[in-house]
Amino acid sequence: MAENFAQHSNISAADLDRLTREAQAEATPSTARIIWNEFKADRPALISLFVVVGFILFVMVGALFIDTPKMMETNIVNYFNRPLTAGFPLGADAGGRSILLELIVGSRNSIGIALGLTVISSTFGICWGLISGYFSGYVDWGMQRVYDFMMMLPMTMMIIVLVTIIPHYNAVTLTLIFSIFYWEGTSRLIRSRTLAESGKDYAAASLTSGTNRWKIIFRDIMPNISSLIIVDTTLSFAENIGVETGLSYLGFGLPSQTPSLGTMIANANDPNNITQYWWTWLPAALEIIILCLAISYIGQVLRRAADASQRQGTAD
Repeated sequence: MAENFAQHSNISAADLDRLTREAQAEATPSTARIIWNEFKADRPALISLFVVVGFILFVMVGALFIDTPKMMETNIVNYFNRPLTAGFPLGADAGGRSILLELIVGSRNSIGIALGLTVISSTFGICWGLISGYFSGYVDWGMQRVYDFMMMLPMTMMIIVLVTIIPHYNAVTLTLIFSIFYWEGTSRLIRSRTLAESGKDYAAASLTSGTNRWKIIFRDIMPNISSLIIVDTTLSFAENIGVETGLSYLGFGLPSQTPSLGTMIANANDPNNITQYWWTWLPAALEIIILCLAISYIGQVLRRAADASQRQGTAD
């Protein structure tokens, strides 16, 4: 048809094919456009996106201009200064340290650990689940026995023991320790979905045509479960913020002289702080609640965008 049209016009068949492809590309929205359209259609998620991205950028950049050792020095003159005191917009703690500065540096540390933990544990868990679910048989049996062994370990107690015996640990060390244990849930979720996908016609057709198994896993199956991966990774990030916070609250996270959201919330262990000096712990608690809610909104929109992109790819 293109050649017949080209014969009755001054456009060559090659140019006509090129124009047709360009028109199809313009008519099909890109993945970025689909994601942006989903955010525009969901006002709470759009606000959540700006809040999360803006806050993360603020604390990451702002913490660079804060002298942490000097900030953590004790100054009894400023003992429990109330909020809106000169030089202390959010007040001071028992050591006379600024709650605002601690919140910025602590948020940087807690969010940095959560990001690192999410990247490492999700990447490993996704790969483990994809390989285990696709190859099945003895491969799946062996990999699942490793999974069962890891699940039998008392995770919190193991982390506490490792933190106790490792001298001079820091945020990087803590992230690696967490990553040893926090990949299991992701791997089991991805494995169950991969088992279903590997039995579908497109996977069998790719294998029959001689496609490498690794290409089938990471080029065919993984994109088809991208919505599940996005939701799980997003929710894992929100959960991982609480992981560091919980252990630091118990005293087994970051060292006490290293600010974090958990060490700030630990101020609530003192009954007097709960009622009289509420500003020492409440800002950190509110931040965690707001961040986790905002991240969950973002995750739902990303899931819908991934589903829409998959439907578009199927239609094409």
